[in-house]
Amino acid sequence: MPRFEPHPARRPTIVAGASSGIGAATATELAGRGFPIALGARRVDKLAKLVGEIRADGGEAVAFPLDITEPESVKSFVAQTIDALGEVEVLVSAAGDMFPGRLHEVSTDAFLGQVQIHLVGANRLATAVLPDMVARRRGDVIFVGSDVALVPRPHVGAYGAAKAGLVSMVKSLQMELEGTGVRASIVHPGPTLTGMGWQLSAEQVGPMLQDWAKWGQARHSYFLRPSDVARAIAFITETPRGSVVVNMEIQPEAPLAEAPANRRGLELGEEGMPNR
Repeated sequence: MPRFEPHPARRPTIVAGASSGIGAATATELAGRGFPIALGARRVDKLAKLVGEIRADGGEAVAFPLDITEPESVKSFVAQTIDALGEVEVLVSAAGDMFPGRLHEVSTDAFLGQVQIHLVGANRLATAVLPDMVARRRGDVIFVGSDVALVPRPHVGAYGAAKAGLVSMVKSLQMELEGTGVRASIVHPGPTLTGMGWQLSAEQVGPMLQDWAKWGQARHSYFLRPSDVARAIAFITETPRGSVVVNMEIQPEAPLAEAPANRRGLELGEEGMPNR
């Protein structure tokens, strides 16, 4: 006899920050796996385009405006989602941006802005859906963190501090939700090729990358793709009840090193037979 009832066949899912990057890739990935998706972001034009693409591929999706820094926007978004799709079974908190700069040069207002988006906003989303999940004794809340919360990097101290706070919040949630049937998980992507941060000028990017190399945090030039992170999030959502993915770190694999020119000669004897 199973210890838990299986996931329901229909699992309405919120993806916050779905207008681009990891959020958009996650919405597409989950919709392709049969999850009804509610897309939320401030850029509603991009959401409408993505909804059209998901529906054209046979998925179920709706979109509503969402600003996670505004309490009423979050409440309205969740209410509209429930009306359109049913009770929320999965939350993916992927909304965010990055404001780079050395901490002593970044204004306190800019620092606070990062905390508001990556920590307070994530909390606002979670508290909007968790009471009903706990009452039903099932659900998944999944937060997109960052590897900078685990190993800080220069020039992204405000972003990293907010993500480190997110780690602490999720760990507390995991303890507090134990025994409720609701699972809380966090995914820590390494460098990912999204629009976030890539609007920066060369004058901003250059010193940042130099300092990352100086501190051993830029080992190679490869980046994750948003779809790589989306597949990891999908794995968490589809993990059968009875186990929980507490946290997951994903890093880009390094490019293949060039093989030595004489490697084949070392491996084969004169007659082409492998050396013993």
